[in-house]
Amino acid sequence: MANPYFRFKKFTVYHDKCAMKVGTDAVLLGAWADTSFCRNILDIGTGTGIIALMLAQRSQATVEAIDIDKEACVQATENAAASPYTERIKVVHASCADFAASNQQKRYDLIVSNPPYFINSLKCPDNKRTVARHTDTLLLSDLIREAQTLLSPSGRIALVLPYERLEEVKALASANHLYICRQTDVIPTPGAAPKRLLVELSTTEENIKNRDTLTIEEARHQYTPEYIALTKEFYLKM
Repeated sequence: MANPYFRFKKFTVYHDKCAMKVGTDAVLLGAWADTSFCRNILDIGTGTGIIALMLAQRSQATVEAIDIDKEACVQATENAAASPYTERIKVVHASCADFAASNQQKRYDLIVSNPPYFINSLKCPDNKRTVARHTDTLLLSDLIREAQTLLSPSGRIALVLPYERLEEVKALASANHLYICRQTDVIPTPGAAPKRLLVELSTTEENIKNRDTLTIEEARHQYTPEYIALTKEFYLKM
């Protein structure tokens, strides 16, 4: 039986109630998103709450975490309550659209999401896992549009996505008066094509001043120095 939890250096994430378990995508985004300017953060589609916990560890910001899955919200609440950051994390059971509609006056310095990304692929019989993995309930276009309305004037949206969605992100950013201000192409091993995209969008026009690549492994289970540097404050064995 799979372990029902994943232990990090400063907190533990239980994921037995969630369709999507702790994975590399969430860790990448939680370690990579820029928290240096943040007073308040919104995590859309929080799942287990892992990204919210990582961002709370990396900042003094208050973090609101939302999810459409009620059981995921229960688990994220429990994970936050057992962490050192419980007073700064609030979990809300809501869809992105409903949350945006009910918070028209609130603005966030950072909005993060590890959104569903399977499009037109075979769906899992487990409906919860389907909701978590497929775009049916949260289109990227809707996510970016609604997140843009919740941004502070200097706020940013940080996403982790399949690399092949880069051109789509560029088009959606332009349609919503946003600009790519930071981009990291994630490569699994040296010489491989990028598999994941870490991207930050802002409301102010500027050239990409920080565009780089991140290679995760030099060989099987042999992590690169840059991946270790990014994640060493979280993984027990880094």
